[in-house]
Amino acid sequence: MEHRHLGRSGLKVSEISYGNWITHGSQVEEDAAVACVHAALDAGITTFDTADVYAGTRAEAVLGRALSGQRREGLEIFTKVFWPTGPGQNDRGLSRKHIRESIEGSLRRLGTDYVDLYQAHRYDHETPLEETMRAFDDLVRQGKVLYVGVSEWDASMIRRAVEIADEMGFDRLVSNQPQYSMLYRVIEAEVVPASVENGLGQIVWSPIAQGVLTGKYLPGQPPPEGSRATDPTSGHFTERLRTDEILTAVQGLRPLAEQAGLSMAQLAVAWVLQHDFVSSAIIGASRPEQVVDNVGASGVTLDSDLMAAIDDVLAGVVVTDPSLTVSPNPRP
Repeated sequence: MEHRHLGRSGLKVSEISYGNWITHGSQVEEDAAVACVHAALDAGITTFDTADVYAGTRAEAVLGRALSGQRREGLEIFTKVFWPTGPGQNDRGLSRKHIRESIEGSLRRLGTDYVDLYQAHRYDHETPLEETMRAFDDLVRQGKVLYVGVSEWDASMIRRAVEIADEMGFDRLVSNQPQYSMLYRVIEAEVVPASVENGLGQIVWSPIAQGVLTGKYLPGQPPPEGSRATDPTSGHFTERLRTDEILTAVQGLRPLAEQAGLSMAQLAVAWVLQHDFVSSAIIGASRPEQVVDNVGASGVTLDSDLMAAIDDVLAGVVVTDPSLTVSPNPRP
């Protein structure tokens, strides 16, 4: 497993990280979830990403149990705060109160004294950014958080947060966690330049586009039984990606993957890793063999002809509109 610096920080992360967004605690039973985490560890993955809101806080607890007994110094554990985790008006957002209470809950569920990276899961339009940044900085000073990042922030939000950090003497943000794949490239025009300019690395989620880039969903056919698309709690996430136009284009990637000696999932993960602004690509899995397949993308180099051929195959179905990077206003 190759490792990369997280943005301009001194922290190194595995270039493929393991995430449990819509798997652990909901879609996947705990035994299978633990098996996937252990498969990730066996494959050399050291970086694990979760969030307080995933599976109604259960995902953090499952990940904590799965990592129990591992050498803490050899792991990088990431979590997030913003989305509602309870019924109260302050059980959400990026206020000092919620950030403080959320980190305590996350540390308890994860079974650790600190997280390596704490991320603002979206931008909070109802809380002054200065309040949020100071609350994060306090956690850094207390040793409960080592680094601070964001997720799905647009370029203007990132730049303003960096300005505030510099003005107030806080540590700068080190990362942004956006959706990014061959099919979804909305960060390239604005977020990436702002991040590179200010030293943020991208920890990209959904590099295989909710499984669509594996090629298992075929145009004009129902999704395979047991796939994410058939899960009642998460199937809606794949709907916009499962149009016949997109699925037909994706099938055109199959000969390119074969030519490169890769599975389609490996080709998709390797594609995002060709970009220097990517610090890590997050994979998820419901079975250990999926982890083993995905990590085969680490260290792979795709030549310029293959990268161009991928663009040609997907021409017309790639999403690039930077205005799609949004945070809810008002907050939920």
